[in-house]
Amino acid sequence: MAIRYLIVDDEEPGRANLRMALADHPGWELAAECDGNAQARACLARHDVDVIFLDVQMPREPGLALARELSRLREPPLIVFVTAFSEHAIDAFEVHALDYLLKPLDDARLAQAVERAAAMLRQRQREAYGTALRDHAEAATYPERIGVRSVGRIEQVLVADILWMEAAGNYVELRLPGRTVLHRITLNRLEALLDPALFLRVHRGAIVRRDQIGSLVTGGEGSHKLMLRCGGVVPVSASYLAALKAAMAA
Repeated sequence: MAIRYLIVDDEEPGRANLRMALADHPGWELAAECDGNAQARACLARHDVDVIFLDVQMPREPGLALARELSRLREPPLIVFVTAFSEHAIDAFEVHALDYLLKPLDDARLAQAVERAAAMLRQRQREAYGTALRDHAEAATYPERIGVRSVGRIEQVLVADILWMEAAGNYVELRLPGRTVLHRITLNRLEALLDPALFLRVHRGAIVRRDQIGSLVTGGEGSHKLMLRCGGVVPVSASYLAALKAAMAA
């Protein structure tokens, strides 16, 4: 089955570049090209679309607005944001885009996004993607679960199962009972989504569940480590030491 895609970009050269680049990928079929969200809505009403390549910055209405609308669908099209501004990458993942591409397009990154989308469609993950999209875009309170993308699928990780988490570059390692899951988000951004009554930052690279706080160990040169009830060990930096001690005394 062909993968039908929609290009939404207010600039014709941007649409043309993406269309020509995708022509090199067999099995991908262009459903339509749109110069903005309004035209895209009309196209989506007429066409069954699997993937949308959506420009973030458009003068009449940003692509993020359309993405939030699509989050209300049970099985929304997969969204790949296309942007000339790398700072919009965080915004893209806030509405749970499958991926994002920077202009000018890089063939290797496009191939990666294409394969990621194809893998998810092969495994019939659009409903799981829709659930994750709604959770992320419409959450009014602290989320009970986090949609974590891996190759070809989205796993719903219960926040209640997270024991602690550590930064790993542009990812966060979610430490769960018996395993670790990589989530593509910064630790600062993830901290903003979590209930501070349940989690505590103890280091610029570590956040722990409060009910896992065990004992504090002081090492050489004033260094500190926190022993968790589950057996984990995380570093503690001086700037978070007072808050940790207050939590332990509570």
